[in-house]
Amino acid sequence: MSEEPNFEAFMTAYQDMVFTTAMRLTGNSAEAEDISQEVFLKAYDRFAELSQSKTAGGWLKTVARNLSLNHLTRYRARWSFFSDLKRDDDDDDRAFDIPAEDTQSEDAELADKRALLEHALLKLPKAQRVPLVLYHFEELSYDEIAARLKLSLSKVKTDIHRGREALKKKLKLDLEGELSGTVGLVPSQLATGSVTL
Repeated sequence: MSEEPNFEAFMTAYQDMVFTTAMRLTGNSAEAEDISQEVFLKAYDRFAELSQSKTAGGWLKTVARNLSLNHLTRYRARWSFFSDLKRDDDDDDRAFDIPAEDTQSEDAELADKRALLEHALLKLPKAQRVPLVLYHFEELSYDEIAARLKLSLSKVKTDIHRGREALKKKLKLDLEGELSGTVGLVPSQLATGSVTL
């Protein structure tokens, strides 16, 4: 009796993070929901241990990432990968730097920018989105991504580079289109590099 309400509170505290991790990688809300359920089933089995752990969030995020990648690997045959071009992408700028002040209006603007970024990210093909998410959001190195996805290092670098370029184009199109009046980020910021991808 006492464990169920505690697990419910535990799940409520972490469900958004788990779902977001799965959603970024799979790009599909139904798949992300299934993966999230699987993560919490695993967490339920280990709840006695996790409820006392300060690293429960990290454990859940790792399980969500691994299950998402396993799911994508199962369906890799459906992916349409770009050819392996030998291109170096030595930019090591991990963060999507969107500065904001500590005011409510700028916090709302930052939330709008992040929503726009998430929306554009989900429009990318899996072959570009997955390595890009692993690099920028999960903070894995190129080598770790290559090992995890069983791809060559040059393929990972190419996909991340192409993903960044495609993301910039999608953000620019969204900003020039219907969202240009509601978001303070302008296409010139993308072109000049004041928003790093």
